[in-house]
Amino acid sequence: MSNLSGFVKRLRDIMRNDAGINGDAQRIEQIAWMLFLKVYDAKEQDWEWDDDNYVSIIPEKCRWANWAHDDRSGSAMTGDSLLDFVNNTLFPTLKKLPVTAETPIKKAIVQTTFADANNYMKDGVLLRQVINVIDEIDLSDYEESHAFGDIYESILKELQSAGSAGEFYTPRAVTDFMAQMIEPKIGEKMADFACGTGGFITSWLKELQKQVVSTADAKKYSDSIYGIEKKQFPCMLCITNLLLHGLDIPRVFHANSLLKDVLDYTDDDRFDVILMNPPYGGSEKADVKNHFPDDLASSETADLFMSVIMYRLKKNGRAAVILPDGFLFGTDNAKISIKKKLLSEFNLHTVIRMPGSVFAPYTSITTNILFFDHTGATEKTWFYRLDMPEGYKHFSKTKPMKLEHFAPVIEWWNNRKEITVDGFDKSKCYTVEQLTEELGYNLDQCGYPHVEEEILAPMDLIQRYQEERASLNAEIDRVLADITAILGGGQE
Repeated sequence: MSNLSGFVKRLRDIMRNDAGINGDAQRIEQIAWMLFLKVYDAKEQDWEWDDDNYVSIIPEKCRWANWAHDDRSGSAMTGDSLLDFVNNTLFPTLKKLPVTAETPIKKAIVQTTFADANNYMKDGVLLRQVINVIDEIDLSDYEESHAFGDIYESILKELQSAGSAGEFYTPRAVTDFMAQMIEPKIGEKMADFACGTGGFITSWLKELQKQVVSTADAKKYSDSIYGIEKKQFPCMLCITNLLLHGLDIPRVFHANSLLKDVLDYTDDDRFDVILMNPPYGGSEKADVKNHFPDDLASSETADLFMSVIMYRLKKNGRAAVILPDGFLFGTDNAKISIKKKLLSEFNLHTVIRMPGSVFAPYTSITTNILFFDHTGATEKTWFYRLDMPEGYKHFSKTKPMKLEHFAPVIEWWNNRKEITVDGFDKSKCYTVEQLTEELGYNLDQCGYPHVEEEILAPMDLIQRYQEERASLNAEIDRVLADITAILGGGQE
C-alpha cells in the first residue's frame, strides 16, 4: 500500500456517505471487524505454510481471501449481493462457529470476536470500497506490516474521542512508563484483568522484546501475557492488536473478571506482574459483591478490581495500577479495608500523582499510579507529584502526554529524595505508621497545591461529588461512633 498514512482518512471519507454509520464509534467498530478478518487471514496463511495439516475454523466461503479480495476481474461481490452475503452468511456463520473447551485459542478467538459484532453499513457499493482499501494492506511485507501496527495504534487513539469507547484507551505514554518501571523479565507472566484494547499488554511486550535472544526466549515471550475484557468491541481490537504484534496465540478472553469468588483463586490463577487501569466510576450488578469478602465488597468497580489484583498477585510479584483520587482519600468502610489489606500484606512503595488532564477528553478525574509488590508488609511509601511540563496548561487530543514527560519521575526513581516547591510537598516519604495511625489511611499526599477552578463534564462532576460525599459521610459516621463509645462507656 503506497499511502498508509492516509488509510484512516480514506476509510472515513467513504463511510461518511453511508446512511448506516452514525458517528465515530460505529465507524471504528465497522473498521475493526474487517481489519480483524484481514489480519487473521494473513496469520492463517503463515500457519498453513508452517503446518501442512492446518485446517481453518472459518468455512472456505467466509475466509477473507475468498469473499473480500478483489482480483479486478469484475467477479468480486458488491452492492446488494455483498450486503446480503455479509449480513446473512458471514456474520451468522462466524457468530455460531463450533467452539469447545478443546478448541485452540487461536481458532476460538474468531467466534469470540464476532459474538457481538455488527455490520452497520447499508450501501453495498461503499462497503466494497472500504473492503478494497483494507485489502490493499500487504501484511506479508515485514516493513509494511510493522508500519500498519502504528496505523492501528492511531485507530485506537481515535477511540479516546469516540464517545464512551474512550474508556478502553489508556494513553501510550502512561502504559509505556508503567511497563518500564515494572522491569519485565523473560519467563514472567503479566496480566491485565480489564485489558481494553491491549495497551498495557503491548507496552509489556515492547519492553520484554529487548531481552529475547533465543528461540526459547521467544516462546516465553509469546506465552507471557493474559488479558480479560468484559466488553466485546475492545476485546476484538485487543486480539487484532496482538496478532499484529506477532502473537499467534493471544491469550485474551471476553469475560468479566469480577464474576468469580476471589477466595477461590489458587496459585495457578496468580501472576508475576499485574499492569492495569481498572474501570472506575462504573457500577456492577448487586450480586457481584457476593464474590468478595464482606469487608471488601465495595460498590465502586475500581475498589473491586483492587481486591482482585491483590488476590491474583503471586508471592514476590509486582503490580502497577492506575486509581482515581477517590481511592486515595476515601474513608468508607470498604476503601479502608482494601487499604488495610494493601498496606499490611503488600509493599506499597510508590504512589505517582498524575495531572488531571492525562485522560482528557474522556475524563478530567485526577488519577494516580500505585506501585506495589507482594514481598511483605509496607514499611514506607514514597509519594511523587508529576507536574505539568513547561509550556503546557493541560493535555489534550492535539497535545497528548508523551513518555518524555515522565522524565522527572524516572530521574527521581533511582535516587529518591524529598522535594518541596513553594512550601508544598512534591515528593515525600511516609512511614506506614504515619499513613495508618496519624492519617487514618488517607493516601492523598503530595497533591496539587494550586487548584484552579475546573469545569468538569457532568458525569465527572457527579462522580467526584459522590466520592467526596461518601468519604465525608464515612468520616462523620466514624466520629459519631467514637463519641457514642465515649458517652456510652459507663452504661450497661
